[in-house]
Amino acid sequence: MVNKFHYRKGGAETYYLTVGSELERMGHEVAYFSMKHPNNLPCKWDKYFVTQREYNNVRNPFLAVRDGLALIYSPEAKRNFQSLCEEFRPDVVHLNNVHRQITLSILDAPYLKDNHVPVVYTAHDYVTICPAYLMLNGEGCVCDACLEDGKYRHCIENRCIKGSRAKSALAAMEASFNRAHRSNARIDRVIAPSRFMRSKLIEGGWPQEKVVALQNFADDAILARASGSGDDVTDRERPYLLFFGRLSAEKGVDTLLRAFDLAAPSLPQGMRLIVVGDGPDAVEFKNLAASLDRASCIEFVGYQSGNTLQEYVERASFAISSSQWRENMPYSIVEAFAAGTPVVGTRIGGIPELVSEGVTGYVCEPGDVLSMTGAMVRAVEAFLDASVYARLQVNCRSYVRDNCSREVFMRRLVRLYEETING
Repeated sequence: MVNKFHYRKGGAETYYLTVGSELERMGHEVAYFSMKHPNNLPCKWDKYFVTQREYNNVRNPFLAVRDGLALIYSPEAKRNFQSLCEEFRPDVVHLNNVHRQITLSILDAPYLKDNHVPVVYTAHDYVTICPAYLMLNGEGCVCDACLEDGKYRHCIENRCIKGSRAKSALAAMEASFNRAHRSNARIDRVIAPSRFMRSKLIEGGWPQEKVVALQNFADDAILARASGSGDDVTDRERPYLLFFGRLSAEKGVDTLLRAFDLAAPSLPQGMRLIVVGDGPDAVEFKNLAASLDRASCIEFVGYQSGNTLQEYVERASFAISSSQWRENMPYSIVEAFAAGTPVVGTRIGGIPELVSEGVTGYVCEPGDVLSMTGAMVRAVEAFLDASVYARLQVNCRSYVRDNCSREVFMRRLVRLYEETING
């Protein structure tokens, strides 16, 4: 199992660590390859982990140049991975988030070719077809420029990486090098967690026979909630709509705030919007909310986790997934469904594969205030009809039980390993 962070930093890391532990539970032997980091979980294989690289807020220009070159190709990673393989002797290698800090240089480890070891890659984002990995340009708008003509200069021209021409140039150089080096050709199977992502990867040049759609699993706590009593604990005395997640431009929170302000006169008196989370654009969103007519009905409660977050989710009338980027399979939607909370979601990326109009929630166009306003009004009308809302809640919980089983996922994954090894 390969991933650049060996601690639960985000969804990709949770996936990487959980899949590894599940394989061990099933009786398989698992080794891990990652980057050294003070937050890493204990691991017997960390003697092979690569040097920690940071590409943000680098103060030493010499380190910046060194790490910039290692972003494109890392001889250290190739060397250490070869040593790990010689000791562990893997039957299959499963890559996750490896670009930048580890790089695809590890695919040049002679052991893999000499022993015909197949490589499986889970695409947690679009980095193999978009240097900026989100398919957003520097203005935060959905972008297919590099996909359309195959030229990564668009990443530099549009400053797609955090508005920085230098960082965007490094990302474009990495993508260009990987293409020239035919790194992707050394990957045998690609797992796409949504049908939409699979279609985009194929559009970006991956052979369709290599790409398999395999939806991510939910953890045991979420599955337990989805399979629980189904009691409705929605707050009906002080009802609210809920956004929970990262407060950054691609999440469309500005559109959500404006849409709520426009919808408020059509909503029940006292209906609130609660925003849970933190991120780089939190101050900007708070300032926008304060300027709106219904500012008093919008609450920012900061980052929350555990039981506190769960209570916000299960008591909400609806959760809102307002993303303006092509989300893969948003874990927040699965969390909401498991709690019996339907979702208003944008029609982009993998979101429509989860949110179905009138079945598990209501859909709207990304970045479109009027469209989101209409979806909110339809959602609240459903909330006020007890029988309609109860049916939505049942459908949401059923979706999680039927589609997000970890056991089913692991069986399919091991079967994919076996097919790849035998093939």
